[in-house]
Amino acid sequence: MLVLARKKEESLIIDGKIEIVILEAEDGKVKLGINAPEDVKIYRKEILEAVREENQSAALAAKALLKVRNP
Repeated sequence: MLVLARKKEESLIIDGKIEIVILEAEDGKVKLGINAPEDVKIYRKEILEAVREENQSAALAAKALLKVRNP
């Protein structure tokens, strides 16, 4: 993991296409602005993990239902 220190209004460039700008940093929170091409998908990690867990649960439930219907 690369660890960098940035101040308000400073930015990072990733792969020459994605810019992450520090908009605010106070009270233990950081507000980011992200400029990226439309084809780049950006997710909050906790939301992505919750969706994956929900999909796994649904897949297991469907598999169990199929076993009950087709023993």
